Amino acid sequence: MKNLKVTLIQSNILWEKIEENLNHFSQKIKRVHGETDLIVLPEMFSTGFSMKPERVAEPMDGKTMIWLKDQAKKANAVVTGSFIATENGHYFNRLVWMQPDGNYQTYDKKHLFTLAKEDESYKAGTERLVVEWKGWKICPLICYDLRFPAWSRNSVEYDLLIYMASWPTPRIDAWQTLLAARAIENQSYTIGVNRVGEDENQYQYSGASSVFDFTGKFRYRVFDQEDVFTAELNYEDQQAFRKKLNFLADQDRFVFE
Repeated sequence: MKNLKVTLIQSNILWEKIEENLNHFSQKIKRVHGETDLIVLPEMFSTGFSMKPERVAEPMDGKTMIWLKDQAKKANAVVTGSFIATENGHYFNRLVWMQPDGNYQTYDKKHLFTLAKEDESYKAGTERLVVEWKGWKICPLICYDLRFPAWSRNSVEYDLLIYMASWPTPRIDAWQTLLAARAIENQSYTIGVNRVGEDENQYQYSGASSVFDFTGKFRYRVFDQEDVFTAELNYEDQQAFRKKLNFLADQDRFVFE
C-alpha cells in the first residue's frame, strides 16, 4: 500500500465573505498542485463559524461546491472542508469530500455546539462517513465531534481520522489532548486542522493544526500563523503496529440510537 500525502491548510477566515475566502484558499492550494493526495481545510472555511446561516447558506450547486470541484480537479487531489449548506428547508454544517473527478460525498456534523446555539441554527447529521482514497479508509469529522470518543471509535478499521475545526484559543489544550487521545485509542493517524485569527465575535483562534501518528506521538504542529504543510503517512508502519499491539480487537461495541 502506498503512503498518503495529506496537506493541512491553517488560515484566517474572513467573516461571512465567501468570495474573498475562496480566493484566499485558491492561492494556498496552488502551492501544492500535483504534490499531495488530500487537502484539508478548516470548519466553515468559506464564512467562519457563523450562527446566521440564513445570510450565507448555499445550495449544493452553489459557488462553494463549484469551487471545490474546480480546486480538486486542478490539484488532482481530494479537497475536503465544511461549509454552510441549505437543503430541503434546513441548514447544515456540511463536510464535503470532493474528488478530482467531481464525485463527492458529504457528512453533516452530528455534535452541534450547544454553547454557541449551533443546534438552534443547524440540523444535526445522523451517520458517519468513511471514504476510501488511494487504498486508505478515512473518517472525516467536524470540530465538536472530537469530544465524543464513541462517535470516533474505530469500529470499521479506518486508517486515518480527520477533524476540521473552529476551535478557540482558550480551549486549545483540550484540542491537542483530545487529538492525541483519539490517535491512541483508535491506533490511527489523526489529523486536526484548525483556523487562526479573530472572528466577528472577538473569539481568538491559535490554530494548533496537528498530525499525530498511530501511537499518539505528534509529528507536526503549528501555532498562531497561516500555514500550508504536507505530511506523508506510512500505511505499512501503522499496520505493523496494530498487528504487534492489537488493542482494537478488545474494544467495546457500541450501538448508536
